Amino acid sequence: MLQPSLHPAPVTAICEPRSRFYAPVLAVVILGALLLSAILIWFIPKHILGIPGWVKVLWTISVPLGVLIYSLSKFSTTTEAKSTAQITTGKVELNFAFGLTLRALLLLAAGFLFLIPGYYEPRLAWGMLIWDGLILFIALLDGIRLPRPRTLTAGREWISAPSLGSSVEIELSVAHQNSILLDCNLTDDLPTQLVETPGTHKLRAYPRVPAKLRYSVRPRERGDVEAGALYVRYRSLVGLVVRWAKAPLEQPIRIYPELRSAEEQSLFLAKSRRIDLQLRQMRQRGLGREFESLREYRHGDDLRDICWTASARRGDLVTRQFQAERSQSVWIVLDTGRLLRARVADQKDNRYTKLDYACSTAVALAQLALYSGDRVGLLGYGRRIQQQLLPGRGAAHMRQFLESLAQLESEQSEADHLRATAILGRLQPRRSLILWITDLAESAMRPEVIDGAAQLLHRHVVLFVAMAQPEVAAIASAIPQNIEEMFRSAAAQEMASRRDLLLARLRDQGAITLDTLPGQMTASVLNHYLSIKERAIL
Repeated sequence: MLQPSLHPAPVTAICEPRSRFYAPVLAVVILGALLLSAILIWFIPKHILGIPGWVKVLWTISVPLGVLIYSLSKFSTTTEAKSTAQITTGKVELNFAFGLTLRALLLLAAGFLFLIPGYYEPRLAWGMLIWDGLILFIALLDGIRLPRPRTLTAGREWISAPSLGSSVEIELSVAHQNSILLDCNLTDDLPTQLVETPGTHKLRAYPRVPAKLRYSVRPRERGDVEAGALYVRYRSLVGLVVRWAKAPLEQPIRIYPELRSAEEQSLFLAKSRRIDLQLRQMRQRGLGREFESLREYRHGDDLRDICWTASARRGDLVTRQFQAERSQSVWIVLDTGRLLRARVADQKDNRYTKLDYACSTAVALAQLALYSGDRVGLLGYGRRIQQQLLPGRGAAHMRQFLESLAQLESEQSEADHLRATAILGRLQPRRSLILWITDLAESAMRPEVIDGAAQLLHRHVVLFVAMAQPEVAAIASAIPQNIEEMFRSAAAQEMASRRDLLLARLRDQGAITLDTLPGQMTASVLNHYLSIKERAIL
């Protein structure tokens, strides 16, 4: 089973200070007004407000301290896993790269307990200032001991290839050469095609020892995406101050179709091996154009079959012998038009497009065909030809095949089926097996794709696959309970009968047709391919 390596390259970078935060304008105005009131309260005569001096002192101390606590707590919990374009308007940009932790905020808030005895004895209210000053002094020392962000190195490594239908393991690492132990919170900025919301992961980094953690994501869409930076918040064991850093680990990521392992296709591989052994016993010399052996020249042999290099070595004429070809060309033709944009839920309630199901089936068939010795080609088309790959074999060809499938994108308009037919006819003049995966438009006219497939039947073996919509099939088979459901059921049954009629006409012209649900398509296609090989239709 050919399975090339598809892992994205690991990336490592030195961290940078992360110092961009956004705060609502209203919050900044309110905080500024409170700070201004702490200053102006000393300029208002005592007989106007009747405020005693010790209250002014407490107000002057409490307001700046409260503003500091609010600001640092608000912005220290902010994550920058969203791009600047996602930041809403009406916010002010602030710049600093440190903050107080929740532990520090709780200790500072505990200083307000001194206000309770200060109500009876104003001099005890100064205890709040002494306590909070001591906490801030310890936090200052803790912040000084924290290493600078540029002394940290972070990395991201993909343990498995990102593909639909399977979990992807990602390994994050943090290393530093400082003398203290760091507790880190890592936020990996991955696109929505990989994870709905970036999560935060905890990691303890020891001095001069790379710390690593692994977590899993499940890709949601196929195609090319961009992985963002890694955001790091780290603190010491004292835990009063936290610093923010950003590791620029941006890299392009390609999400592939569902990749099947050899264990999942073991039954089909075993059957393919049995068919191959049967065909070897039936194979006869003299048929076909695949080289089999050399023999002495006999009168009547075609001069074109003489092997002149072997004849020169032996000093006598030597003729090549041929046999019927074991290796056939298998073309996989995928429609990327609007009909394949519809999403269908799988057994795990993951909703993938019909094109995703088609790509997964194409991967499974390509793996089986290459294992059977056939050559595999690809044609992905919409209004234009998106991907085109001539038939080939080998691990390198399989890698190109997967890369081409990953880049297919569904289009909003109807595909140009006749153009794809003409191009395929030029690319493959010899007889081959063509797997055409598409869907039939619900219109009064004969679908263009039927005419395109019919044009290929005089030269090729066509396996025509139409993907049905599970909801329509369920409505057609359900027993109606009222008049509305009766009309819906009648419409669904009419659509199903029209599909059967179109496929029957194509079948009468010599095509092998298959009308199946997306979730059952892969197994059905593989069984039909093995049946074609067993009957030696090619």
